[in-house]
Amino acid sequence: MATVPGDLIWQVVRKNNSFLVKQFGNGNAKVQFTKEPNNLYNVHSYKHSGLANKKTVTIQPAAGKDSAVVLSTTKTKKQSTPAKLSHKSVMRKDFRKMAKAVKNQVSDNYYRPDLTKPALARLSSVYRSLQVAKSGVKKKNRQPKH
Repeated sequence: MATVPGDLIWQVVRKNNSFLVKQFGNGNAKVQFTKEPNNLYNVHSYKHSGLANKKTVTIQPAAGKDSAVVLSTTKTKKQSTPAKLSHKSVMRKDFRKMAKAVKNQVSDNYYRPDLTKPALARLSSVYRSLQVAKSGVKKKNRQPKH
């Protein structure tokens, strides 16, 4: 089965697809986000699209594991078989080692060096969301000091 070029896919799905979220910003300016998988910034653009690009990166929290993060990259050779399309690796290390592993996989391996900064930003936000508050919610004292 022949694969369809990414440019053609982007031309088809760019104006309207099921993942697109259109919002109005300041005035009449439309801001477009997307909920598609394999999109690190959730921005509706060709660069970040998980549908139109052959090489994509995803960082998600692992299901059922505490402070474990899953780094998923797509394989370029198995594009016609969706079940074997992604390569997943579970990371359970401290943040610096996970950041180094993500950087090695994304940029130093020449996979998608343009997605290094978005991948590290997504790793940071996912790792921060997995951290448990140690002493509960701290209440601010809203009384003026005399």
